[in-house]
Amino acid sequence: MPGGRLTQQERQQIAAGLADGLAYAEIARRLDRPTSTITREVTRNGGATGYRADLAHRATQQRTRQRRKAAPRGGQASSAQPYGRDAEAVRDYQEALTTVFMTSGLPKMMARVLGCLYTTDTGSLTAAELAQRLEVSPASISKAITFLEGLDLVRRDRGGRRERYTVDDDLWYQAMIRSARANDQFIETARQGVGVLGRGTPAAARLENSARFLDFVSEALIRAAEQGREVLYTRTAEPGHDSG
Repeated sequence: MPGGRLTQQERQQIAAGLADGLAYAEIARRLDRPTSTITREVTRNGGATGYRADLAHRATQQRTRQRRKAAPRGGQASSAQPYGRDAEAVRDYQEALTTVFMTSGLPKMMARVLGCLYTTDTGSLTAAELAQRLEVSPASISKAITFLEGLDLVRRDRGGRRERYTVDDDLWYQAMIRSARANDQFIETARQGVGVLGRGTPAAARLENSARFLDFVSEALIRAAEQGREVLYTRTAEPGHDSG
């Protein structure tokens, strides 16, 4: 499978595939690229309806030039990468993770903040640290954190002089439970509709079946989250140590 950055010819093939209504996975197969590469490329360059190969290529070239200009300023931070990580590889991975969050429904800035937090070993940064790493204003960080807090995806720690924003293992569990409980209102309202529309009628049957389905799925999801919660706290071996 080829590596490296997409070529201009590949971007033209992506644009042609999108115009033909092909799925990202099919475009990726034809280019012998990971689906995530195509998803990230399209998402950050106008989306499926706004993607233009020439504009995407120029935007990538511009980002590359900006990174090279910023290299002297960020040289110390890059050399300080823990565990011998490659700074550019980490940056590319953070972009890929951000794209995954965006395709799951998060707005771009919220996805960038979450991606930044998840790629730090502490899982915790201050607003100033986030603003510096993402090169955005503190106001943008504040807005993103408020949004992510509302979804239980980030926790705000108020100890010390500065607030820290944290992603921890239990947040996934809490988000899963919240997602399951989000169906409760529809389930209750659908069941009320059965009485109004008349049990046995096509409309009532549709609502009743939807309520039963969502009720079953929600309960199964909650049970699975409870049973698998301990997996979130599994500790892997430290780098450089033999886990066997």
